[in-house]
Amino acid sequence: MALPCWGLMRFALMTTTLLRLPPQPQPTARTAPRLWVPRQVLITRSAAGLPHGRAIAERAAALGSAVIELSSDRVVLPKHEDPRAAYRAAKSTMAIVVAPPSKRRLQPIPPSADWRFDLAEGCHAHCQYCYLAGSLAGPPITRVYANLDEILEALPAHLGQGGVTSTSADRAHEGTTFEASCYADPLGIEHLTGGLTKAVRFFGSWDAAVQLRFTSKFADVSPLIGLPHGRQVRVRMSVNAPALIRYEGGTSPLAARIEALSRLARDGYRVGLTVAPIQHFEGWRSGYADLFAQVGQALAGVPDLDLTAELITHRFTPGSKGVLQGWYPGSDLDLDEGARSRKLTKFGSVKFVYPAETMREMQAALTGLLAEHLPAARLLYWT
Repeated sequence: MALPCWGLMRFALMTTTLLRLPPQPQPTARTAPRLWVPRQVLITRSAAGLPHGRAIAERAAALGSAVIELSSDRVVLPKHEDPRAAYRAAKSTMAIVVAPPSKRRLQPIPPSADWRFDLAEGCHAHCQYCYLAGSLAGPPITRVYANLDEILEALPAHLGQGGVTSTSADRAHEGTTFEASCYADPLGIEHLTGGLTKAVRFFGSWDAAVQLRFTSKFADVSPLIGLPHGRQVRVRMSVNAPALIRYEGGTSPLAARIEALSRLARDGYRVGLTVAPIQHFEGWRSGYADLFAQVGQALAGVPDLDLTAELITHRFTPGSKGVLQGWYPGSDLDLDEGARSRKLTKFGSVKFVYPAETMREMQAALTGLLAEHLPAARLLYWT
């Protein structure tokens, strides 16, 4: 779960080629989602030699991004003395690269799925409780992979293997599951990459018991509507109590995400809720009741609804706390270690979670609210 370190060196401008095409007209419909347009897009030499990489660069240029073709496969950023300036520059940068063999090696990803594979790494949003802050090293650039065909071709070798759904009596009907949103939000960049569209088609035509899974905080699902998904794709929306959405800068509004979930369900997709990170704030019971009630109203009458829920409580590490407070110094997000229990992960690192009594209280309440407002939802796990 770590992004390779990115050097903070100056661009070798003599060895790059700048490509910029005129921006195209943007949708003016009131309901049209706001799409991310990176200020600059870096494409490595190897990525530029692949059709998928070139297509991403062309889409970005058409939207107004400055596309810089690098003379090598090394990605660097200009040095900034001000850490805040470095953060802003990285968050507005997308790099098109080739995933090396180490990044294409599938990893188990319990409790979500059998296997994790990546279409991208990093996220352009500004969530003040972002879990990637403690997982990905270096400046928070969004990296997308140009060798998508090679990535997808590696998946069939893992068919029937895995320790989550492949061997679970409760989830075996999902088949071998592949999670595509562990270190990125692929839907938030789909208008640039087209990667999810290709992955959905791949899984939809795969004649086997398999499932593509990904979760998102973005609402532009138009590229996915009408695709031949074969009911072998589960799209989850990452949601939270309405009072907490203010911590999720640069993402789609909650109502838009719920509407997008409804569109997907009515298009035959299997859908789900990733409720995260659940927090024990003032009025939390009514907040989560409101959330589930809104989703229930949006999904009412969906034929053949297949809905799951994953309930994930807020936790943080000393490292992620330091990074987040550096990124968002004015945030009032609750990161009080004194109000949490100190736990050790399986790797021996420290994390802070809610005390056991608080966890039991929230679990009982939220599972009850879920059953009340969304009786069709199947709870996959609480953590």
